[in-house]
Amino acid sequence: MTTLGIIMGNRGFFPSELCKDGRARILQVLEEEGIGAVALSTEDTAYGSVETWEDSQKCAELFKAHKDEIDGILVTLPNFGEERGIADTIRLANLNVPVLMQAFPDEVGRMSIAHRRDSFCGKMSACNNLWQYGIPYSLTTLHTVAPESPSFRKDLARFAAVCRVVNGLRKARFGQVGARPAAFITVRYSEKLLERQGMAVETIDLSEVFGRAWALVDNDAKVQAKLAEIKGYISTKGISAEGLLKMAKFGVVMEDWIAEHELVGTAVQCWTSMETYYGVVPCTVMSMLSNKLMPSACETDITGLIGMYAMVLASGQPSALLDWNNNYGDDPDKGVIFHCSNLPQAFFGDKAVMDYQEIIAGTVGKANTYGTVVGQIKPTPITYCRVSTDDEYGIIRAYLGEAEVTDDPVQTFGGYGVIKVPDFQTLLQHICENGYEHHVAANPSQVADALNEAFTKYLGWDVYYHRG
Repeated sequence: MTTLGIIMGNRGFFPSELCKDGRARILQVLEEEGIGAVALSTEDTAYGSVETWEDSQKCAELFKAHKDEIDGILVTLPNFGEERGIADTIRLANLNVPVLMQAFPDEVGRMSIAHRRDSFCGKMSACNNLWQYGIPYSLTTLHTVAPESPSFRKDLARFAAVCRVVNGLRKARFGQVGARPAAFITVRYSEKLLERQGMAVETIDLSEVFGRAWALVDNDAKVQAKLAEIKGYISTKGISAEGLLKMAKFGVVMEDWIAEHELVGTAVQCWTSMETYYGVVPCTVMSMLSNKLMPSACETDITGLIGMYAMVLASGQPSALLDWNNNYGDDPDKGVIFHCSNLPQAFFGDKAVMDYQEIIAGTVGKANTYGTVVGQIKPTPITYCRVSTDDEYGIIRAYLGEAEVTDDPVQTFGGYGVIKVPDFQTLLQHICENGYEHHVAANPSQVADALNEAFTKYLGWDVYYHRG
């Protein structure tokens, strides 16, 4: 559950009684939307509102007492509101979480001194004060909006996603399994830039992973449980028992290491150490992790993993890492997205099967490449995202947007689909002109607005939002 700290602004020149009704309405809508609330009671201050310096202190102390619960702050204005009291509360609480500004609308015909809100104007003053205090904030789609309206409910859902992305990334711990494959200098990244944003990277060498896996006996209870999980997850027809057992042991090692270091996602070396020295591809195990909302990226692509995880936080749906891989005929707005693959089953509608990795089978032998997840991605709206570190300028940058996976036919191997991106050629130009990687994270949702707000306003990243 997302939990918001509530600041209800009040100004005595206006009807304070509006705060009583406003507080009840806001709390009711939050409850209906499954969002928790931390708010002053009507015994703490007049109607539970914030107006004076003393009110600000009380509200800030309440927020600090619940700092581990509060994901964001909702400022609500039933009347004009005391703008300085709002800003003082946020500064004193010092939670460093996203802030959403909402103002109640006036009603035509109820503009007398007894009913007039002036929240329309008060919101501008409150925003001005937050700007002066250096406090970033988000806005509702409509300048004034009733809490019960569909527009505000949509704003709440987006803001909750923003809170999850911002707070989740600021404390994320990612795991890098193995060294970067020698040929893939495209996935270089700066750990120091990530660490400055609160994102830590734990590493483990493949030799240690293989050693732990080899030390597991075949009849180990955890190995047998993982083997059963694999068989229940995907069709394994034609896959050797030896290969499946290796996958199960690798899966046990991965999940134990993830739990040991409290990791939220992993990026794994594959080409071609895994196949040559261990005898399977890691794709199925990675697919299963991603399907359980613990994203796992290919080729130690940590910044690709960050995009995957950000969308998991925003949507609650599994993410995948794909290649922008091929044109689709002569349609400039369509292309083929592909990986060989470790895509989660959710992308296929449970229709993927396990097979061998055709690209490298000729190099290391077919028997050493079992474990890929093969199938066509089902038609769905998606959000795509690419995060990258720029060492030269010392920044984290990204591009993102929304698109559609179509049902257009395509015959190939691995995990694949046809994507339609509005004004695709402009996006491709941007990717190439700005030196982005060929990998892109994708999620079967539409959360680009939330990602853009989180990345730019609260994390300070340099973002290109492709709207087509």
